[in-house]
Amino acid sequence: MGSGWRASQKASRRADLLRAAASLFAERGFAAVSTVELGDAVGMSGPALYNYVRSKDELLQELLQGASEQLVAGARDILGGDLSAHATLVALIGFYIDFATSEPDIIRIQDRELAQLPVEVNRRVRGLQREYVQIWDGVLARVCPDLTEPERQVRLLGTFGLLNSTPYSAPATQADAGRILAAMALRALVEG
Repeated sequence: MGSGWRASQKASRRADLLRAAASLFAERGFAAVSTVELGDAVGMSGPALYNYVRSKDELLQELLQGASEQLVAGARDILGGDLSAHATLVALIGFYIDFATSEPDIIRIQDRELAQLPVEVNRRVRGLQREYVQIWDGVLARVCPDLTEPERQVRLLGTFGLLNSTPYSAPATQADAGRILAAMALRALVEG
């Protein structure tokens, strides 16, 4: 077996750990989950966990920073498209709904566990979140040029609150949830 195979297996195991950590942290809270429980969730002993991560904290950091990086990258990709401002806003909404419904555990963790991050990582995640909101704000300003900045911020934060409630209120198996939430979000942003 070559080193490439071992690296692939290690990456796969780490991905399994991240999924298990997201599920357990969302269900019970970061502080209530032990490394033994994380190991059990992926079929390894607690101490074996340290072959893949330095600490439980590292898993939380990777989950929250990774999610914020993914959201910013996706929003930048949408901005780079050849879409009207209105179509860009619709695409941003759809992208975020897809994220929220496919990663409900991350949304739950972000709501509760951001304060558990070390100061520097917390700053990085919050900076990415601000950048993400600024991307949306720039698009909303083009769609609704008569809105003041404070009004756009209220509409944006209210919309994120609505969309962040998705893991709590709209089961991923409900086929119409995304369509309903997208329509609600668009109305909240542009019709007020």
